[in-house]
Amino acid sequence: MKAKGSREIRYPYRHTVRFSEAEEAGLREQATSAGLTLSAYLRRRLFGGRPIMARTDDQTTRELRRIGGLLKHNFETVRATGRREDLEEMNRTLWALRQAIEALIHTA
Repeated sequence: MKAKGSREIRYPYRHTVRFSEAEEAGLREQATSAGLTLSAYLRRRLFGGRPIMARTDDQTTRELRRIGGLLKHNFETVRATGRREDLEEMNRTLWALRQAIEALIHTA
């Protein structure tokens, strides 16, 4: 075990890769969007770790799922009123939520 305050090198090997300015800017933007350091982002991309999803996409997906769950709880109330057009509208809304979630997941 290392003494407190000493730095342990987790990644002792280094490789140099050259990028254009546009590539560098794009990589940094993607890493920031995913909430990762550039090194962590590149390691994950290179070695196929967990899918990289921007934090905003992750938060949006959770929120869409939450809204869908709340909407599903209202189905019984709407069904009791007997208004078919309301049920159809709720079904369309749930379908749109599902498509939005799938689009966010598959673009990550």
